[in-house]
Amino acid sequence: MAKRVKIVLSGGGTGGHIYPAVATAEALKRALGDGVEILFVGAEGKMEMEKVPALGYRIVGLPVVGLKRSLSLSNLALPFKVLRSMRLAKRTLREFGADVAVGFGGYASAPVLKAAQRMGIPTILQEQNSFAGVTNKLLAKRAKKICVAYDNMERFFPAEKIIHTGNPLRGSFGGEVDHAAALAHFGLSGQKPVVLIVGGSLGSRTMNEVMKAHLDRIVAEGKMEVIWQNGKYYDKEMEEFCRQRNMTGIWRGAFIDRMDYAYEAATVVISRSGACSVSELCLVGKPTLFIPSPNVAEDHQTHNAMALVNKGAARIVKDAEAVAKTFEVVEEMIANAEGLASLRENILGLAISDSADRVAKTILEELRIEK
Repeated sequence: MAKRVKIVLSGGGTGGHIYPAVATAEALKRALGDGVEILFVGAEGKMEMEKVPALGYRIVGLPVVGLKRSLSLSNLALPFKVLRSMRLAKRTLREFGADVAVGFGGYASAPVLKAAQRMGIPTILQEQNSFAGVTNKLLAKRAKKICVAYDNMERFFPAEKIIHTGNPLRGSFGGEVDHAAALAHFGLSGQKPVVLIVGGSLGSRTMNEVMKAHLDRIVAEGKMEVIWQNGKYYDKEMEEFCRQRNMTGIWRGAFIDRMDYAYEAATVVISRSGACSVSELCLVGKPTLFIPSPNVAEDHQTHNAMALVNKGAARIVKDAEAVAKTFEVVEEMIANAEGLASLRENILGLAISDSADRVAKTILEELRIEK
C-alpha cells in the first residue's frame, strides 16, 4: 500500500480562516481520496475546535492567543504561550509526520508554520484579504508558495511565490436556482426590487441600525422588499423592535438557511466585506453595496471592498455614515438599470469558481504529486 500524504492545515479564530481551510481539505480528499491524511491545528477555545471536528476532521489545539490591541494584563502571558505553542507545534508535526504545512492566516497558524519552517517541512500560505495579515507577512519569506485572492499582492509577498487562486469556499455558489422558489421561500411577491442585507452569523450592529432607521419608511413607500438577516446576537432585540410594526414585504431572521435562495432573490446586496463574503458575491454576480467593518485588523475589509470598487464592481459606504447613506445609495443603484448591469458584469468577472481545487493543486505540486 502506497504511503499516504500527510498534510497539516492551520488557521482559525474566525470563519474567514477556518472555512477556506476546510474547503481545501475537501478538495484534497477529492483529489487523493484515502491517499491523504489531514490534520488541522487551531487555537484552544476558538471556534475551530468545535467546527472542524463536527465536519469529521481531527484537530489539535495550541494555547496561542492574539495580542490585545488595548492595554491588557493578558499580553504579559503572550510570550510564554507562544513558546509553549511552538514546542507543542513541533511535537505535533513530528508525531504526525507532516509532509507539508499550509497556513490560512490568523495567529493560530503562526506557531505551526514557523515550527514547520524550522524543521525543513515545506510551507504554503493562503491569504484571503487584499491587505495581507501580519501572520502571513511574517511567514512569507520562508514559504514555498503563497496563494492569493487579489491582484497587486506583490506589495506584501515575493512576486515569484504568488499563485492567484482566489478564496476557497465551501458549498455551491453561482449555479442555477429557481427564482420563483427563492422569492416564495422568503414570502416575497417579486413585484418590486429585493434588497438583501446581511451582517454575518452573529450579526452587525451597524446593519441592524440601518434597518431600524429605515424600516417604517421602506414599508410605507412600498418601493422595495427586504431580506434582513439580523444575526444571532441581536435577534431578540430586533424581534422586540419589529413586534408592533407593519412588516409587509420584509423578511427578518437570525439566520438564512438558504443563502442560494437569498442571493437569487436579491436585486442588490448590502454586506460587510470579509474575504469569504466578497468571494461569494463575486461568484453569484450580485450588485453589492459594501459597508466594511471598522473592527478588524489592518482595516482589511475596507481594502477588500476598495479592490472591487476600483474596478467598477461594487459600491461602498463607510460604517460611520451607513445609517444616513445606505438606502440613499441603494435607491440610486436600483434606479440605474445600466449601472446595475455594469456592476453585475464587473463583479462576476472577478469570480474564481474552482479556488479550493487551485489551492489543493498548488499543495500537490509542491509535493510533486500530479492530479
